[in-house]
Amino acid sequence: MPKKYGIKEKDQVVSHILHLVLTGKLRSGDRVDRNEIAQGLGVSRVPIQEALVQLEHDGVVSTRYHRGAFVERFDESTVLEHYELDGMLNGIAAARAAANPTPRIVGELGALMRSLRAAKDSRSFAEIAWEYRRVINDEYAGPRLHATIRASQNLIPRMFWTTYQNNREDILPFYEDETAAIHRRDPEAARAACVGRSYLMAQTMLAELCRRRVFTAPDIVGPGVPPSVAARLSQERASILL
Repeated sequence: MPKKYGIKEKDQVVSHILHLVLTGKLRSGDRVDRNEIAQGLGVSRVPIQEALVQLEHDGVVSTRYHRGAFVERFDESTVLEHYELDGMLNGIAAARAAANPTPRIVGELGALMRSLRAAKDSRSFAEIAWEYRRVINDEYAGPRLHATIRASQNLIPRMFWTTYQNNREDILPFYEDETAAIHRRDPEAARAACVGRSYLMAQTMLAELCRRRVFTAPDIVGPGVPPSVAARLSQERASILL
């Protein structure tokens, strides 16, 4: 596999290992083969070690003395936990924005909301949504919160969300709710919108992992997911079992 120029080798290794986990090629308890990664990506063992240190810090792998690195538990509850943390952590910054919505931030979020509503494809919507989160987090999240949010996003693959066809339909209502909450200075409603968005994203990702046969397909759609979306996700999982 050729190197990707402009991307740090450590980040390339992190993405590669996460891809192996999210496609079921590496499962809970599997040993990470450093030699195979070095050969496949054309990198030295240094960025591989750096990547494993990050992934261990983020709870994706664990290292054992003289034995190597192994995939930590990866199941439905693990995916839910990553998204739950992402929702709670982003909710902290959103609540701060609602408690102190400066004119500049309100203006930037208003412009981004207009772009989100006008987005014609999943990639455009996803990129604008990430910019929305960046604007809030850069203003209201300190260094520790920023770092913790980044760690929570490892199992939230950007590539999937840029190609997910129902991205705008499913996610836009939560951004509408969050923006409205910030306008009316309602921190708890802003926090709830972030939590609800992340929970829906978790259910969608679980449906995709079931489709990939990484997981089985239990019906675990829970509270906070709009009925129309819950019905579609349940239908998708039912079709996987057929």
